Amino acid sequence: MSLTKKIAVLPGDGVGPEVINPAIRVLDAVAQKYGYHFEFKFGSIGADAIEKFGTPLTDATLADCINSDAVLLGAVGHPKYDKDPTLPVRPEMGLLKIRKELGLFASIRPVITYSSLYHLSPVKSNLLEHVDIVIFRELTGGIYFGEKKHDAEFESASDQSIYTAKEITAIARVAFEYAAKRKRKITLVDKANILETSRLWRKVVTALAASYPSAELNFMYADNAAMQLIVNPAQFDVILTDNLFGDILSDEASVLSGSLGLLPSASIGTGPALFEPIHGAYSQTAGRDTANPIGTILAVAMMMEYFEFIEAAADIREAVQWAIQNSFVSKDLDPVNFYFTSTIGELICDYITGKTDHAVNKGNIQIRKSTII
Repeated sequence: MSLTKKIAVLPGDGVGPEVINPAIRVLDAVAQKYGYHFEFKFGSIGADAIEKFGTPLTDATLADCINSDAVLLGAVGHPKYDKDPTLPVRPEMGLLKIRKELGLFASIRPVITYSSLYHLSPVKSNLLEHVDIVIFRELTGGIYFGEKKHDAEFESASDQSIYTAKEITAIARVAFEYAAKRKRKITLVDKANILETSRLWRKVVTALAASYPSAELNFMYADNAAMQLIVNPAQFDVILTDNLFGDILSDEASVLSGSLGLLPSASIGTGPALFEPIHGAYSQTAGRDTANPIGTILAVAMMMEYFEFIEAAADIREAVQWAIQNSFVSKDLDPVNFYFTSTIGELICDYITGKTDHAVNKGNIQIRKSTII
């Protein structure tokens, strides 16, 4: 196993560069500790790339991504494009192109809760205990990519949803193998009572389950799953679902942790995997050093697992847990006594490299806070 890895870094738009910076520092910290060597190749994507090059993703940047071992992404999007949906070139096109060119067919979104942050979730605290969910969302098929039509008067419209057994098998196999490392429980979320595509999902996943006899396969309709994520989220382990339902349910599940800023994601497939936080660009707060870097830092932990640098992944997660338990958190988690984005990154790096004691003297860090107490 090579200890040298090439990483394409795409800071992107809004707060993307601000959350990428501490993530890079964390990569440097684990490299220092374990003797890894990370080679970074920086590029533009999204609105940033449109402003610089007239396209949301240049061929040169795409080539850097294809030739990397992994891609680290900040955020994509800008209010200018959100306010005018008729613009022919949009920031999101860059991300869709990367997914297609790298063959990224599976989005993996872990959702865990932290006891010190239960009060930030709209869900009752007693329901948040032991929540540890991983959602597998299919990325390249379904209604988002089917033929789209409307009549001349825009009085009627249609979006076609198509799935093939091959597409379903690809992501289901990844989900079953991932579940084997956890509680061996998979819940397939669909609408098989209504949709033919969902019936295909059930047929394919049920057949594949025979190859994983230790796994417990359950089925749940999407509307019921949406409710169960709120009334009893701890029942889930691995959730497997299509593009549309995965988009909706993963965003719903994010409220369990208390903030979108806490959650990472990985997109994997036939090419280099892509790692990013699930939050958006939040351009209105860009440049203030107040964005939550935890989602991006935890995305780095997922990258370390992808590289099979297991100890480094564990170190990063332990450092994040330590920071949250000691209230070294950003403005979205504590609007009064918050820490700067860069400071949180420094503290996590110091913990990883052993420069900070586990029992930290918070009085020594007061001056680094963003507010006067």
